[in-house]
Amino acid sequence: MNTELSRLAAELGLNDPGHASLRLAFGLACADRIGHLLEDPRAIEGLAVAHAFLDGKADEAALAAARAELAAVANGHRGSNSIDGSAHAAVSATYAVANALAGRALEAASYAAYATVYAYGGYAITDPTAFEDEFAWQVQTLETLAQSHAKASSAGPAQRVPSPSRRSSHTL
Repeated sequence: MNTELSRLAAELGLNDPGHASLRLAFGLACADRIGHLLEDPRAIEGLAVAHAFLDGKADEAALAAARAELAAVANGHRGSNSIDGSAHAAVSATYAVANALAGRALEAASYAAYATVYAYGGYAITDPTAFEDEFAWQVQTLETLAQSHAKASSAGPAQRVPSPSRRSSHTL
C-alpha cells in the first residue's frame, strides 16, 4: 500500500464528488504507465476512450460503455499467453485500467504498481522496496495533476483537467 499516496489523496479530498475528473486523470496516468503490459485490445481501447473523454472528444455515455466493458474484461481475464511469466502483470494492468475508468484512482494506482513489480518478476512482489520508485512517481503525479486541476477550477467551469500524457516515463 502506498501510504504517502493515501495521505495525499485524503488531504486533497480526492474522493469528493467535485474531483471526478482528477480521479480519472490520475487513474489514467497510472494505467498509461503499464499500458505496454495490456494484452486485450478492449483494455487498450478503454484507455483511448478515457483519454478522449478527458480531452472533451467523447461523452459520458462512451465512458460508461468503456467502463462496463473493462469491468467485464478484467473480471474475465484468464492470464497471459506470454511465456515470460507475466500473467500476473497483464491481469493487474487490466484491473488498473478498469479501476481508472471506474473512477477508483487509488485502486488503479495499486494495481498499476503491482503490474509494474510483477513485470520485473514474481519474486519481487514480496520485496517492499520493489515498489518504491512507482510509489514515488504516483505521489508526484497526483500532486502535479491536483495543481493543474486547481488552476483549471479557478479558471472557470468550462476548463477540464487535461488528459495525462500517453507517453510512459516508466522503464524496466
